[in-house]
Amino acid sequence: MSKYSIIQELIETIKVYNLKGWSPATSTNYSFIDENNQIWISRSGIDKRIIAEIDFIPIDENGYFTGNNLTFKPSAETAIHLFIYKLFPETKIILHSHGLYPVLLSSVNKNYFEFQGNEIQKGFDGEVSHLSKLRIPLLENSQDMSFFEKELWSRKSEILHSCFAISKHGTYAWGKNLFEAKRHLETLDYLCQFEWNLTQK
Repeated sequence: MSKYSIIQELIETIKVYNLKGWSPATSTNYSFIDENNQIWISRSGIDKRIIAEIDFIPIDENGYFTGNNLTFKPSAETAIHLFIYKLFPETKIILHSHGLYPVLLSSVNKNYFEFQGNEIQKGFDGEVSHLSKLRIPLLENSQDMSFFEKELWSRKSEILHSCFAISKHGTYAWGKNLFEAKRHLETLDYLCQFEWNLTQK
């Protein structure tokens, strides 16, 4: 799929997620690798309600902007995207959400989210039964991006469902294409909403 096609589909997805309340203020970030192996990421400080093609900017493997408009800056969390691409080389697109329910659930969980018995679990690649017990890694939050590099490397064996969460922050999910990344993100958000509602009974 061409860069232009990916961007158009991604913009549509981001605007839908914004309507869900998953990107309050200027939060969240998104990236993809195009047909020429160029990494593109959403630029910092933009309203996702009106995100446009110009808001995706090219970066190199170290996260530096390679375009001409020096007023554009990559997302502050660009390094997390780069770590994911390095750890999981099949990844072509990454979605970051600030959905409310994963954030709420992270306030009463440490180290991981655990799910079992919910049909939607099969939204994750490789899951064929709702009876499986799933653990989604939950990382502490930090402003130090090198912290996430260390955490992701050390917990790679736990990241089995193309997603993880950051405590009181949000979720990251990815895939070989946009459809797959969306499926992983939406599955995780639904499971978190379900579990949070159970805790309130």
